[in-house]
Amino acid sequence: MLDCGFGLKETERRLQRLQCDPSTLGGILVTHEHSDHVGGVFKLARRYQLPVWISHGTLQAVIAQSDGVDIRLCRDNTSFTIGELTLQPYTVPHDAREPLQYVASDGERRLGVLTDIGMPTPHVVAALGLCDALLLECNHDSQMLADSSYPHSLKSRISGPYGHLSNDHASQILDAVDRSRLNKVVGAHLSQQNNTPELARLAIEAVVGEEEVEVLIACQEQGFDWLACA
Repeated sequence: MLDCGFGLKETERRLQRLQCDPSTLGGILVTHEHSDHVGGVFKLARRYQLPVWISHGTLQAVIAQSDGVDIRLCRDNTSFTIGELTLQPYTVPHDAREPLQYVASDGERRLGVLTDIGMPTPHVVAALGLCDALLLECNHDSQMLADSSYPHSLKSRISGPYGHLSNDHASQILDAVDRSRLNKVVGAHLSQQNNTPELARLAIEAVVGEEEVEVLIACQEQGFDWLACA
C-alpha cells in the first residue's frame, strides 16, 4: 500500500471493495508526513502487523506515532524489495522533511507514482522513464487557483516550487519522460476546488493524444478498481 490518509474503518472499507484483506498486504510505503498521506498509516500497520517503509526525515516528523511499528528506512535511489516487487524511491521537491515518491517493478512492468511535488526536475523525469503506467499528480488548474477564494499565502504555497503540480506542469513532465513503453496514465490528486477532471484529461491528452495510451482520472471519493499495468 502506498500511503494511508484514511481512518481504519474507511481504509478497511475501501480494501474490502477491492476484495483485498489488509492482513495480506506486504507493507506500507510512505511518501511524506502530511496527514492526508500518513494519518492512518501507523494505526493500520499496528492492527495488521505490517512493516512501514519511510525516509529518515519523514520518520522524524511522525516519530511519536510510530511506537510498536516495524519501521524500515529507505532513501533516494536505493532500491528494496517487497515480495515480488522492487521499489525504487526518488526524491521530489515538496514542503516536507524528506519526501519520496516510488517506482515499482515486477521485473517485466514498471509503475511510476508521482504526487505532491511542486515542479518538474531532471531527477524526476529520469526516475519515471520507461514506465508502463504512471499515476501522475494533476492537482490544479493555474487560472482556477488564481481566481479561487483561497488566501494569497495558500495560493503561493500550492503553486510554488515546493507545492503541487498544475495541469501544465504535469503535462511538461509527461512530455519529457521516455514514453516508449507507456500504455496508461492516471491523473490523480485533483483539487476539488481548483481543478476539474476534464481539464486534467485535456492536459494529459495534449501530450499522449496521438499515442496508444489510455488516460484515466482518479476520483477522491470513488477511487477506481484494479488496473492492469500491461
